[in-house]
Amino acid sequence: MGTDTVRAEAAGADEAAERRREQRGWYFYDWACSVYSTSVLTVFLGPYLTSVAKSAADADGFVHPLGVPVRAGSFFAYSVSLSVIVAVLVMPVVGAAADRTGRKKPLLAAAAYTGSAATAGMFFLGGERYLLGGVLLIVANAAQSVAMMLYNSYLPQIAAPEERDAVSSRGWAFGYAAGSLVLVLNLVLYTGHDSFGLSEGAAVRICLASAGLWWGAFTLVPLRRLRDRRTTARQPSAPGFRQLAATVRDMRRHPLTLSFLLAYLVYNDGIQTVISQASVYGSEELGLGQSTLIGAVLLVQVLAVAGALGMGRLARVYGAKRTILGSLVAWTVTLAAGYLLPAGAPVWFFVLASGIGLVLGGSQALSRSLFSHLVPPGKEAEYFSAYEMSDRGMSWLGPLLFGVTYQLTGSYRDAIISLVVFFVLGFALLARVPVRRVIGDAGNPVPERI
Repeated sequence: MGTDTVRAEAAGADEAAERRREQRGWYFYDWACSVYSTSVLTVFLGPYLTSVAKSAADADGFVHPLGVPVRAGSFFAYSVSLSVIVAVLVMPVVGAAADRTGRKKPLLAAAAYTGSAATAGMFFLGGERYLLGGVLLIVANAAQSVAMMLYNSYLPQIAAPEERDAVSSRGWAFGYAAGSLVLVLNLVLYTGHDSFGLSEGAAVRICLASAGLWWGAFTLVPLRRLRDRRTTARQPSAPGFRQLAATVRDMRRHPLTLSFLLAYLVYNDGIQTVISQASVYGSEELGLGQSTLIGAVLLVQVLAVAGALGMGRLARVYGAKRTILGSLVAWTVTLAAGYLLPAGAPVWFFVLASGIGLVLGGSQALSRSLFSHLVPPGKEAEYFSAYEMSDRGMSWLGPLLFGVTYQLTGSYRDAIISLVVFFVLGFALLARVPVRRVIGDAGNPVPERI
């Protein structure tokens, strides 16, 4: 009996060590891909692609992709929206393949390296090549969405329920740390481009391409550490949208889980739109220079590391739901303050960036870990696929609302304040979700603080 106990303890220790090894590898995909989100989507590509589109615009300020008149200032926002639609078309096919074969790593590799290659290709974006920029953005952003779907579905496999808030928060913190480091390097190159013998445009294109190279290089770490797990399916996975429809039918038996999912996809759409459009707002409406924008985003990244870990600790005291609700109030106040910011005042823009940084990572990390408690046992991968699908399926609406508001009013201030509706509605929907009851109905143990 004693020998059996020792063997069981040794096996448990080995399993825990292997789980920690996988978790460390999992963190590194955030380290790899977050540089794309930060340097490309948030900082450089929006203002640069907008300037390229404006240089190709007609006398009225419109470009004409495929013969459709589009205001040059809205081209970036519309491209982001189209990339999300493409991702929604691709994700159910990839998700079904992952469920059917149990081989996530090859699919993760394919998505990650497609995105990194498209990002590296942005080095060739210049002159009036706004269409090339739009195509590369669509490919890179859609590939990132597919890769994140696969990445998130590993969380229930590599972390026990009591670990998920911490593991999810650490993943986000790793991403923000990488974003901070690369932004410092970008800032050195961009601000000192003359001393490096580079034009401003060439420096921006190098920063864009280097993000793709970083993404591809560090993706090797999770591909070495994570393990594929073959599971015995209850029934064969259907291809594409048939699998998604089957998952949705199953989720209808858990309507309160769907209620949380609806709340999340609404407020997360607002978060994603703020991330992708903040630099355009700062440059076009507030008249801030690129160096100021890079510095503000760098501040966001640095504070987001502490914010993600800090909100993880707050969740242990107040519960994940209350902590998320508090962050949504902070987002609403931040957007209202952003609407009132005076033009040409970088100090106040930095204050605004500080507020965003402190709530950015935690609200997303805790949403991911909270959802993992609402998933019926044995259906983690399937439900996380629907989670990412629902997220990306609504994420076209925020950029579209931003772009349409600007096109109708010609004011980026009106465009940014229009996003408040996502946080107010998301708060109202989340507040109505009885989280403890949902966890119990799903068949999971209810944590003391949730």
